[in-house]
Amino acid sequence: MKKGILVVISGPSGVGKNTIASKIVEQGYGIYSVSMTTRKRREGENEGSDYFFVTEEVFKSYILEDKFLEYAKYNNNYYGTLKDFVFHNLNNGTNVIAVLDIQGGMEIEKIFPQAVLVFIMPPSFEELERRLKKRNTDSEEDIIKRLAIAKEEIKYKEKYDYVVINSSVDKAINDIIEIIKKEKNK
Repeated sequence: MKKGILVVISGPSGVGKNTIASKIVEQGYGIYSVSMTTRKRREGENEGSDYFFVTEEVFKSYILEDKFLEYAKYNNNYYGTLKDFVFHNLNNGTNVIAVLDIQGGMEIEKIFPQAVLVFIMPPSFEELERRLKKRNTDSEEDIIKRLAIAKEEIKYKEKYDYVVINSSVDKAINDIIEIIKKEKNK
């Protein structure tokens, strides 16, 4: 049996990473990597399918036991990708789709170079700003911060194996599915 591949999807906030990843999973090209986090569960989120929710104490014990492929602290909460979850699925031939920030993507690249890194780009910076405003989840101040962060994140796109422009969600999904097929057949 062929092993699965780890596909890391990164890109600026508002570029459509989670939408694209969930559609790839829905179409049967992998399973979503479920991260562990110390942040509080939001309404509608499910333990074990959205995140593994734990206390900071439990999370730190996992760090000490080297149970993460990568982890980061973001906005006063920890987030981490569990080694056992990823490798169990890869060894069973299942592709694992992980949506990670740039820091996580670069960390995975260092310790697991077989991972396939895909950077999602907006068609333009103006379109990214429009999408962030359309989400209606952030204040104007937060949108300005996210756009400033996006300018820095985009500088990392050359460090990724593939760059996909999300001008159309369906096209971006198809582009990544083609990447998965190509990489799986290597």
